[in-house]
Amino acid sequence: MDVSRGVIERLVENDVDTVFGVPGTQTLPLNEAIETRDDIRFVMARHETAVSHQAWGYAETSGRLAATAVVPGPGDMNAMNGLKNAFNDCTPILHLAVETEPEIRGGDGIHETPPDTYDTVVKDNVLVEHPESTAVVLEEAIATAETPPKGPVRVGIPKNFLTMDVSLATPATYSCESVAGVADADITAAAEVLAAAEQPVIVAGGGVRAAGASDELRRIADRLGAPVVTTYKGKGVLPDGPDGYVAGTLAGSAAPELLACLADADAALAVGTDFDAVATRAWSVDVPDSLIHVTLEPDDLGTGYEPTVGIVADAAVALSALESALDDRTVAAGDDAVERASEVRQATSDRVADLRLSSPPLPSVSALEAVREAIPQETIVTVDAGGFRVWGLNVFEAAGPRSYVNPGSWATMGTGLPSGIGAQFANPDDDVVVLTGDGGLMMCVHELHTAVAEDVPLTVVVFVNEDYAIISDDADRNYGLEAGEYGWPGEPIDFVALAESLGLRAARAATPAEIQSRLAAAIDADDPVVLAVPTDPSEPQASDWMGDYSNN
Repeated sequence: MDVSRGVIERLVENDVDTVFGVPGTQTLPLNEAIETRDDIRFVMARHETAVSHQAWGYAETSGRLAATAVVPGPGDMNAMNGLKNAFNDCTPILHLAVETEPEIRGGDGIHETPPDTYDTVVKDNVLVEHPESTAVVLEEAIATAETPPKGPVRVGIPKNFLTMDVSLATPATYSCESVAGVADADITAAAEVLAAAEQPVIVAGGGVRAAGASDELRRIADRLGAPVVTTYKGKGVLPDGPDGYVAGTLAGSAAPELLACLADADAALAVGTDFDAVATRAWSVDVPDSLIHVTLEPDDLGTGYEPTVGIVADAAVALSALESALDDRTVAAGDDAVERASEVRQATSDRVADLRLSSPPLPSVSALEAVREAIPQETIVTVDAGGFRVWGLNVFEAAGPRSYVNPGSWATMGTGLPSGIGAQFANPDDDVVVLTGDGGLMMCVHELHTAVAEDVPLTVVVFVNEDYAIISDDADRNYGLEAGEYGWPGEPIDFVALAESLGLRAARAATPAEIQSRLAAAIDADDPVVLAVPTDPSEPQASDWMGDYSNN
């Protein structure tokens, strides 16, 4: 069989229906093979950095494997940013990289980079050494990508292999299960600690979402009477908002009341989190001495915090086993989990009360809350990195485990728009809203044209403060530079005109009322729309404001 057709057949056999990429002469055999089928499509981005972010958004919102295809060298290295983001977030992507031909490898052929260049940004990096083994290597790579903890896998295929007509070896069937079950002794020990706690708390990370364990988490929170603190990647595993178990998100901008909820608990169940340095402020956040830590990565145990009981297991498996163990025990805590969570949320809300303004330019709090009020709860929201996102971790209510997408510890800017495009392809019948800052959008602004060319009916809300405000604020306060040092108010970008020049409909909304009315109209449209919202470049940064007790 022609190798390129064998590659695409392998993708389709694994339920991959979309390949994100930027075509090049090296990838054309793959593109040709895609065009011969009606069960898989190629989405053409405008830059390879966006390619891996699009795949990330597709996988994050669907839970399914995403695929990418790029040319060697510059294309591959441009995609590294998104691959590293997916690697940190344990997001499954099959990254097809067309490689330099073996006979000229090492001779500085066009776009040549050593294959091991990519080892540290993916879960695995494999090279097809013989054309006959292509299908087998791909199947192994797909199994690796989808085996929890999931992640991106790069497969290098030499350019000249793609056009060869050879007998492809038939792949075996690979299991995608990682850790099977959970040790009874560990569950018993964990149940004893948690049952004895009078004020327990739960820390929930992205592993809960990856395992599809939101229902199990909710039942455990109810059984223990424990409020839930989410991580960046855990935000949304249970819905935020009134009458829920979620107290807030653990981040550099978390309110002192949220940190106290965690520190003052007499036991904590941390599940599906690696306790990374970003969420824990380099492990300076206090957690209870009695700590149950559930993770799929053995190396996570003891990183930053010493667990009382460490459990290496899938979140759903561990939570189900723990639920059974607790059924046989009397739980000391009361049934006030929702009340405790509500008190923390109210304290957070009180802290931002002075930032709820209706006159432009709006603080991020006002703009974000207006967006949340305007869009249906089931809307999929993809969020870029930036100052507005840090505020959003505190005030923007996530509605479900696959409906809120934001980068984790990699925290790269320029993800919002491409991940929204990927999310829309994964969920064609759902509304998708992108939240981005003007700084982040300008790092991927070319993908507005992709949205037009590919008929992607998403809505892009760009918060325009004409400044890298977090950086300018730090430069002013700590380095003696001028306020607004890294802003561009003298060279403003007209995002309405820019969007319209690329073929999108666009509007400006300067007040909460305008945001709500114009955003509702944009969501109802069947084509991509940009909504530009001016925000205050001199607003306080979330990490400063939320930690300042004088704002009580």
